[in-house]
Amino acid sequence: MSEQTSVLERMLHEGFATGDTDIVDELCHPDLIEHQFGLSGVGAEAIAKVKRAIAEVHRGMPDLQFTIEDAAESGDVVWIRAEGTATNTGPFLGPPTGRAVRFTVIDIARIRDGRIVEHWGVPDRFAILMRLGRIPMPVG
Repeated sequence: MSEQTSVLERMLHEGFATGDTDIVDELCHPDLIEHQFGLSGVGAEAIAKVKRAIAEVHRGMPDLQFTIEDAAESGDVVWIRAEGTATNTGPFLGPPTGRAVRFTVIDIARIRDGRIVEHWGVPDRFAILMRLGRIPMPVG
């Protein structure tokens, strides 16, 4: 694992999995450009949205764990595909269900001097919603 890849891995393992929002200040540049749906913004607005997302995800799924399945780099851009597993014991996209969830996350980030300067995140929200029972599973 390279130093650049470890930045994204730490955001998943030390941020989202533990609920530690302070990691955002350490690993994200103050002028962060965030492209993830629902978190889009620049600078302080983006930082605040990412911190809020970490807190909300951890509150709803406090046992969340990630397994890094693939990683790639090209210049200052890093791609990670991770598998998340958790139990929904707190409010998340509705009231707690007690159900186990498994979902894929793809993160792409530009890393400069050990910090994320631009980020695109694609968590499989559709899989999360289906596994929580918020939308029906497709038939067949």
